[in-house]
Amino acid sequence: MSSPLSPIEDPDFYSSIQESLKELSAELGFPLDDASVMEIYQNACDLLSHVSPSPLTLARVAGTLLVYQIEDTEPEELKWFNNQVQQCLDSEEVEELIESIHRTDAL
Repeated sequence: MSSPLSPIEDPDFYSSIQESLKELSAELGFPLDDASVMEIYQNACDLLSHVSPSPLTLARVAGTLLVYQIEDTEPEELKWFNNQVQQCLDSEEVEELIESIHRTDAL
């Protein structure tokens, strides 16, 4: 089992996620400060601590958490997402979960 990711292990990667989260939040009209960005990043790391996520998976989970925060998502929905991520057995399942959330099925 791998150790949880931390910004200290790869400062360049952390910086790129931090910048992406800040840019995205600004584009969405809700610019975040460094502390808020760090909190979202750490939450994503904590959620994925039981798997060996790819950098893309970590970035996508952090991005999803950002959108949930900006949209003022119901606490129950955020709890559901967190539980679903924690139940995933590997990075691929996390990716599938995120895809299923963002997919819009044409009926």
